Amino acid sequence: MVQASHTVTLEQLPDLVAQHAAGAGLYDVAVFVVDIRETVLRRLTGEGRDAAGGGQEFTVQGSLPGQAYQRVDLLAEPASDRTPGRRRRWWVAVTDGVERLGVVRADSDTDDEPTRDILRDLASMTALLLLSKRSFSDSYARLVHTEPMNVAAEMQWNLTPPPAYAGHGVTVGAVMEPAYQMGGDAFDYAVAGTTLHLSVFDAMGHDTTAGITANVAVAACRNARRQGASLAETSEQVEQALLQQFSTSRYVTGILAGLDMASGRLTWINRGHPLPILIRDNRWTTELACPPAGPMGADLGLPVTERTEQLQPGDRLLFYTDGIIEARDARGDEFGRDRFVGFIRRHHAGRHTLHETLRRLMAAVMDHNDGRLADDATVLLTEWRGGHQDELTP
Repeated sequence: MVQASHTVTLEQLPDLVAQHAAGAGLYDVAVFVVDIRETVLRRLTGEGRDAAGGGQEFTVQGSLPGQAYQRVDLLAEPASDRTPGRRRRWWVAVTDGVERLGVVRADSDTDDEPTRDILRDLASMTALLLLSKRSFSDSYARLVHTEPMNVAAEMQWNLTPPPAYAGHGVTVGAVMEPAYQMGGDAFDYAVAGTTLHLSVFDAMGHDTTAGITANVAVAACRNARRQGASLAETSEQVEQALLQQFSTSRYVTGILAGLDMASGRLTWINRGHPLPILIRDNRWTTELACPPAGPMGADLGLPVTERTEQLQPGDRLLFYTDGIIEARDARGDEFGRDRFVGFIRRHHAGRHTLHETLRRLMAAVMDHNDGRLADDATVLLTEWRGGHQDELTP
């Protein structure tokens, strides 16, 4: 299947997957891809402008395919739902590492462990095939969009790394809203050796120029980081890039951090941004204090202070923008820091994966604000497992 996939398009993937799955004893195979808000699973049929023409859709909340997606699991439809002699129907989450892409549906004549292994292998291969096509496929972009997207959001989604990562004892997850009308929020992470680089940015304004500002900040950050600059030097180079482009008319707040994944030593700086939050043992919560150096691009000339913290296995770090805690309901009540942290603690206490917790968090924030945010809201959540690599994936 891998050999055959090199020259096929996204639209041809459903037939390719079904054809090779049949050779392994799986029938009526279908691929469903999740939208960027993780609310609906849309069947990839290969037909129409979005490659989903004539296909079924399932909600992530309240459907069996959605349960498989949420739990990152292999689920079978209840025997009571089958007519006598009908094959067993399965739903299996499609993931690349811990990034959830959707689910695969398949029928089988058997219900044993070898069959389950084949289903998991099929889902893993499907994930790789989807990833190999999505970066240059407008059909894929249309497939995962459920409403029109503004220019700033288009830039941000093409700028950011995947919303989920796991490796070297660390899990990372991120969410951004409003997904289709975003302004100036951005997150970034990257791995180099045993170092995990983390950053979150909030650009002034809520227009296309804010999106451009955030793009310049992330690009300048990556450029400096890849040349070996320290955190302080990186933030200064971001500032200079913004000053060259916008003088002092546009600025960006941000947190830049580096985590040694082997030792758990965290280093960070604060450029006028809300402080990171550390959650330990799912009970103890604290803000990681660091004197702010002022927003990048404001040219305030304040000293940049670098702080360190020794993490313990299981510690979770929350980087976020103020749109999360300042989201207001119809009565004007903010979502608030306590509700934000409490939600993470309750939902990630062994019951949900880090990424499912973030999905539910953003749904709660949007619901609190009646589905429309006045400001961008971004969360970057990192959990350090202290080398327990076998615990990273469900």
